[in-house]
Amino acid sequence: MQFMLRKGGALAMGSTVQASRWVQPARRHGALAAARALLAAQLDEIREAGTWKTERVITTRQDASIGVQGRSDPVLNFCANNYLGLSSHPDVVQAGKDALDVYGAGLSSVRFICGTQDIHKELERKISEFHGREDAILYASCFDANAGLFEVLLTPDDAVLSDELNHASIIDGIRLCKAQKHRYKHKDMKDLEAKLRDSQSARMRLIVTDGVFSMDGNVCPLPEIVDLARRYNALVFLDECHATGFFGATGRGTEEHFGMTGSVDIINTTLGKALGGAAGGYTTGPRELTELLRQRSRPYLFSNSLPPPVVACASKVFDILMTSSELTGRVAHNTRRFRQQMTAAGFTVAGDDHPIAPVMLGDARLATDMADAMLERGIYVIGFSFPVVPRGKARIRVQLSACHSDADVDRAVAAFVEVGRQFKVVP
Repeated sequence: MQFMLRKGGALAMGSTVQASRWVQPARRHGALAAARALLAAQLDEIREAGTWKTERVITTRQDASIGVQGRSDPVLNFCANNYLGLSSHPDVVQAGKDALDVYGAGLSSVRFICGTQDIHKELERKISEFHGREDAILYASCFDANAGLFEVLLTPDDAVLSDELNHASIIDGIRLCKAQKHRYKHKDMKDLEAKLRDSQSARMRLIVTDGVFSMDGNVCPLPEIVDLARRYNALVFLDECHATGFFGATGRGTEEHFGMTGSVDIINTTLGKALGGAAGGYTTGPRELTELLRQRSRPYLFSNSLPPPVVACASKVFDILMTSSELTGRVAHNTRRFRQQMTAAGFTVAGDDHPIAPVMLGDARLATDMADAMLERGIYVIGFSFPVVPRGKARIRVQLSACHSDADVDRAVAAFVEVGRQFKVVP
């Protein structure tokens, strides 16, 4: 039945509003007002704690030098995941343009209905070849890849053993599965072994770790993990989002860094960082696994396929990487240059020899204020604080790229020294 709304809230015939769904305006307004008040109080707490995250607006393409809204001069960007500088590489951009003309903007569908094009299959083939695996399956993001894997692979008869500092997407993905869950202390192999002993009754066990931990720039102890997996008959899963394409001599990631190519059973990683910087992620490993994911992985089955321009850009990046390691060598050079100069200047730079170089400051407000002062000097960096990192471990996470020149790196260090002295962080 249809009704008409009259003054005072009475209903009459003629309106398209369904009577059963009608909510009194005063009641609805009261609930919304209460919700607004609760949310506003939480926002005030974030501001008072000095952990408010402001989104700066970039007015140019992603590159070593970018335009930022409110500034007339370009600034050097030292906090992007654009490790190889390929987000705006002319060949990569052209590949995306060409795909847009040939294949359109998107498929308007999921893969198994009518959302698979030949370029999707070709990219999956290149991914498998790059990693030396049997097969690969594309997702809209690595967050989706992590959300879609564990629920399909693991049952209540299985066990998953996860590093306590693994990425949020891994944590959320593990929550979705019904396996026995064990969390071992960060990079603590004694604790991992104890939990492997405790879980020996499980049908299948999966050790789960980031290859490189994104907030600290430190590398997992892969040799020890693989050794324990072999001794206790477990599988190894590696999230390589901050390693694929640029870590290791030819960019094959953590396995190559340790000289252990092929030692890991399952790899999840992203196309949205070093591999073009747009979007997308994937799982690569045994063909039986990828085929099962195509049948049952919910983020794969219920998400539109990757847009053709994104697929083409990523495919061109793999062509570049499988032809030359020049960019990988360049980002390694920049990493050493920055870390050595910053340490010599008196800063505490966390992590291993990786392009993620967290400048540790401790205090959240100090990290934010220093990042703002760096921007005034033409260096774009961001302060990281709780809940992104633990309380008391605020930092400015610097990320080096192959597109930075020696002069860019030196200028960033000089700005850090000037600002560090201003805030009495270094002498």
